Amino acid sequence: MRTFIAVVLWFVLVALCWPLALLMLFLFPLIWLLLLPFRIVGLTIDLAFKLISAILLFPFRLLRGS
Repeated sequence: MRTFIAVVLWFVLVALCWPLALLMLFLFPLIWLLLLPFRIVGLTIDLAFKLISAILLFPFRLLRGS
């Protein structure tokens, strides 16, 4: 559904201002590639915090389980 909405909005932009729509069509993949390392770093940091949290809370889970 999200992709469908994006396509419909792009066609509306084509109808209103086609040069801007073509610019967005070419710039979107480049912007996505530029932001990809930040997403990977964010995922890595999130997983590291989850691991630390799991290690610190493990004794409490053992006590709660018995």
